[in-house]
Amino acid sequence: MTVDAAGETASLERDERTPSPTVRPASAAWVLIAGAIGLIAAITLTIEKIKLLQNPAYVPSCSINPVLSCGSVMVTPQAAAFGFPNPLIGIAAFAVVVVTGVLVVAKVRLPQWYWVGLAVGTLLGAVFVHWLIYQSLYVIGALCPYCMVVWSVTIPLLVVVTSIALRPLAHNGFARVLYQWRWSLVALWFTGLILLILVRFWNYWSTLI
Repeated sequence: MTVDAAGETASLERDERTPSPTVRPASAAWVLIAGAIGLIAAITLTIEKIKLLQNPAYVPSCSINPVLSCGSVMVTPQAAAFGFPNPLIGIAAFAVVVVTGVLVVAKVRLPQWYWVGLAVGTLLGAVFVHWLIYQSLYVIGALCPYCMVVWSVTIPLLVVVTSIALRPLAHNGFARVLYQWRWSLVALWFTGLILLILVRFWNYWSTLI
């Protein structure tokens, strides 16, 4: 056997000994459930938007009161940040997440590069979601309940997908601490958002007490 052939054989053996990351059942369930919830919310928002376009007098099912009002949000430029309704982005993105969830539940081992790419995409989605949160709170002055569902699943989805993507760094001290405290960070994240909503619309909430 030549040196080149021996090197190639050794490389193939190393590749075979380095399997794609195994996803824990709980993480697989999180990916599938979060993707399904987000996809349903995005589809519902799209249907509501179509009905509003067909009939400007239509009151969306998620317009509950002056604060929780999808109708007030749907007619703003922020609701079509890229020139088309934002929910269409959600449909495409969450469809990918759902397919990923189905594959991992079926124990298909996806390559590490796929998880890294999905983590990057989820991070971009989370950044976009937080821009929308800011716009809803401080520019539009109204909240879309279905949009809030998307917010609620994007944050834990980011944490779960990132934890899978960073699996090769499990021996890194910082990555290990970040992994151990991931759900505490999610809880703090949600607490901060809830407090922002309470403070921003306190004048209205106080009238309901």
